[in-house]
Amino acid sequence: METVALFGGSFDPPHIGHEAIVKALLDCKEIQKVVVMPTFLNPFKSKSYAPAELRLKWLKKIFEPYKNVAVDTFEIQQTKKVPTIESVKYLLQKYDKVYLVIGADNLGSLHSWYKYDELAQLVTFVVAKRNNIEIPNNFLDVNIDVSVSSTQLRQNLDLSKLPKQCAQEIMKFYKETNAK
Repeated sequence: METVALFGGSFDPPHIGHEAIVKALLDCKEIQKVVVMPTFLNPFKSKSYAPAELRLKWLKKIFEPYKNVAVDTFEIQQTKKVPTIESVKYLLQKYDKVYLVIGADNLGSLHSWYKYDELAQLVTFVVAKRNNIEIPNNFLDVNIDVSVSSTQLRQNLDLSKLPKQCAQEIMKFYKETNAK
């Protein structure tokens, strides 16, 4: 049975916390492969700061050295907001089991996600722990010892919080566009 962890998000910008989550997922015995899937546009947001193709380019550069990690273009190819359940169904055409990675900060609103009840039947949730938020017993979790968010980074650019493979390029883009 081939298993995959879907790690989706805006990655606007990608940061060392994202990298830490992927590394932690690769250490989970239940997960054979991690699929990093950037959104074209996050269903809960009205805009992205960096264009989808640029975020995709950065992610490919960051995760290219990692074995058993793939950056998937499915959501970007849709050129619209894509509900998570559509991405899960897409992956279930190729894999036997999908683990869905979410941040602990999403737990409070998870029930409001599009077709949540059906989604919950299709996946096993994996929560990236953050801010001592309590994780439900029926969810897996991964401990991430990195305190950073894309929002914080856009507001206060910090080279040390960006993946070294493309830190300078990411920093330059957000400085030049003054994305906050």
